[in-house]
Amino acid sequence: MSRLTRREFLATSTAAAFAPNKIKFNVADFDRARVLHSAQRYLLGKPLTVTAAQCSRSAGGLHDFFSEGDYWWPDPANPDAPYLQRDGMTNPDNFVDHRKFLMRLSVQAPTLTAAWTLTHDRRYSDQAAAHIRAWFIDEATRMNPNLEFAQAIHGRSTGRGTGVIDTIQLVEVARAIPFLVESGSLSQSEDEAARAWFVSYLHWMTTSKNGIEERDTKNNHATCWLMQVAAFAKLSGNQDLLLYAVDRFKTVIVPGQIDPDGTLPLEMKRTKPYGYCLFNLEALATLCQILSETTGVDLWDFSTPDGRSIGNALAYMFPYIRRKEHWPLPPDVMYFKYWPMRQESLLFGALALQRPDYLDVWKRLPADSDVDEVIRNYFIRQPVLWV
Repeated sequence: MSRLTRREFLATSTAAAFAPNKIKFNVADFDRARVLHSAQRYLLGKPLTVTAAQCSRSAGGLHDFFSEGDYWWPDPANPDAPYLQRDGMTNPDNFVDHRKFLMRLSVQAPTLTAAWTLTHDRRYSDQAAAHIRAWFIDEATRMNPNLEFAQAIHGRSTGRGTGVIDTIQLVEVARAIPFLVESGSLSQSEDEAARAWFVSYLHWMTTSKNGIEERDTKNNHATCWLMQVAAFAKLSGNQDLLLYAVDRFKTVIVPGQIDPDGTLPLEMKRTKPYGYCLFNLEALATLCQILSETTGVDLWDFSTPDGRSIGNALAYMFPYIRRKEHWPLPPDVMYFKYWPMRQESLLFGALALQRPDYLDVWKRLPADSDVDEVIRNYFIRQPVLWV
């Protein structure tokens, strides 16, 4: 399997291979002030990895990522019994330190990298590179390349396939790495070591029991699994997996998740349908963006014979992103007031589908949040690394 060179990666990161953008929009100019303001705050932050906190309930070791299922709670009648599920209701007492550290990485490293692309100031890229070394290279602090112990449930499971969704936070981190190599802040040997981590993680995702279990889910978890495969395959130059992802997008993801009218029925039946629809749409659009620019197959234009497509999914949700008060279902049981954010599905879709109305709404939406649930589910934040 051939590996994309740095020059090839950067070329495909700055222009879609399938067609030139007709909408004229300079995302670097538009986002410059926001990026630099945030990056300045992160210049002195010390990297925090999984080794910075441990939980006695984890079946893993110091270097293993551990998290607990969100919607699982103690049995009021028997606190020592296996936890019980309350869909949509997050248990605030579950262990989330590793997830928070991962989200911190996903916010800070891409922001700092984006700041370097705008200024070529090595202070930013050097600080971003420190995070990459800590998480993926340094023996004392690196995370093991698997999620065997993610989304555990007390009394029921030491780790589940659903935990693979926790590493959606690495999609934009992977996007940042070639830029850091270009800056000189990561050496060639460090680049190879970081990519080797993602190669190992890809192998685990595509061969392990938990990884295959997540692949075969039917909702946003399946989308996020494939989005990660595409992102990490691009970084590691795995052409076979990129083509596999194109085929699976066409034959499994779109037919199984998008109805002909553009609705996402598996998300709309949840207790947080608005947030889940936005979340899955972000993953679908990011997957489409990665695969279309990398393989030359225009997935934005793909439609099943009965009309299921990413374009229809965006068109369905757009009126409710523009005016949430028109959402036809009851409000989400939690966090409804924090959505929508500056959904990157609108930006990607605007440029690929020639929809300036999508871009106009995208520009007006909030781009940053300090709410953990929002940070977790709004995972593409630095468009300057994408378009």
